Amino acid sequence: MTSGPTVWLETLGCSKNQVDSEKVTSMIGEAGYRDAASPEEADVVMVNTCAFIEAARQESVDVILEMAETKRADAKLIVMGCMAQRYETELVAALPEADAVVRLDRYPELVGQLDHMTEWQPLRITAAPTSNMDILRRTSRPTPSTPYAYVKIAEGCDKGCTFCAIPLFRGKQESRVPVNIRGEMEHLTTAGVGEIVLVAQDLAAYGRDIKASGSEGIVDLLKFVTDVEGLRRLRLYYLYPREIRPALIEEMAGNPLIANYFDLSLQHSSPALLRGMKRPGSGEGHMSLIESIRSAAPNAAMRSSFIVGFPGETEEDVENLAEFLAAAQLDWAGFFPFSAEEGTPAAEYDNQVDEEEKAERLRYLQAVQEDITTTRNGAQIGNEVEILIDQVEDGQPVGRSYRQAPEIDGVILLDRGEPGDWVRGKVTGGYGTDLVAEVIG
Repeated sequence: MTSGPTVWLETLGCSKNQVDSEKVTSMIGEAGYRDAASPEEADVVMVNTCAFIEAARQESVDVILEMAETKRADAKLIVMGCMAQRYETELVAALPEADAVVRLDRYPELVGQLDHMTEWQPLRITAAPTSNMDILRRTSRPTPSTPYAYVKIAEGCDKGCTFCAIPLFRGKQESRVPVNIRGEMEHLTTAGVGEIVLVAQDLAAYGRDIKASGSEGIVDLLKFVTDVEGLRRLRLYYLYPREIRPALIEEMAGNPLIANYFDLSLQHSSPALLRGMKRPGSGEGHMSLIESIRSAAPNAAMRSSFIVGFPGETEEDVENLAEFLAAAQLDWAGFFPFSAEEGTPAAEYDNQVDEEEKAERLRYLQAVQEDITTTRNGAQIGNEVEILIDQVEDGQPVGRSYRQAPEIDGVILLDRGEPGDWVRGKVTGGYGTDLVAEVIG
């Protein structure tokens, strides 16, 4: 059989989208398709889009049009991912450049669609499509280019936050069974991955839809997978505050393979705004959770994300959030302007905040947190930490300790080492969000 056509897959959006792309790459690779060296050389160019907020959708459209200009005239262009799921009809009408628009729930059809478009193996019999879970449950993936990898343990979300459109196109939560997750982790560690990041839209609620009587869901999963051979560090992303139970804090604090890194989805400190978001808690409730975590894990690193300019937000709310940040002393925080997403209740709320005002509030809160992050980073000087080296950039080894998540937090610059090395380093200084360390073992 001759070699199959080449495919270039461009991925936009979050780590969960990256996992989808890797699973799709594995599936079409098993069907004989090859990775292209560049979009210009590909027989098929695919764009995995993001639809989370307006800025992400605009970036997706820009990249689709860029790929349409970049690819060969005879190459095919496929639009896939969250935008394809949410706006399939609109994209077909608005983007004549695309040869196909493929929703998440049609991923199982991709091989057959590629065969038809490239006329390579048009008679191949493919399985009838069911859902994107068929792709998610695949345990084989391409060999990672980094010593860390993301593993998605569930699809969708049940929470129904008023600002979030994700359930509209990703659906309700569907959890993978533990043995399936462990199989994927074993595949990755065998390929040399030392750090695995478990991701889901609502990770701490994992297993509720499949939970047997007496099961502790996410806690039982963690106990089941942390003895995977070759695993050195397990990290958890996206913890919804109300789902963080004492048993989870205890397991994260006491299991040496789990990073003491708590990614808390807090969103705001104003009780009124949180009620409007259909979110739990208040600034006081958030502080109680943070104190519980620090009591169990005094050296824990914490990150959160916050929405700025939610409808009805006042200057007093902004100052309240700034005071909360000062009290909470989070290591890292991201701030995002409210985006009125079509189909969500918050898009129809009164008292929408002006875009210019959102931007000004965003800059103010970012500056508040930047000072906190710089101070907390400075407190690390003199400490010895275990560091995973992710890459060597312009001759400079770059790595992370348990305190820094890949791609979103700061890094540690080292004096020596190679990608994939685990080293003991002593922190000697810092540059803003980044640290400097010397290897001591």
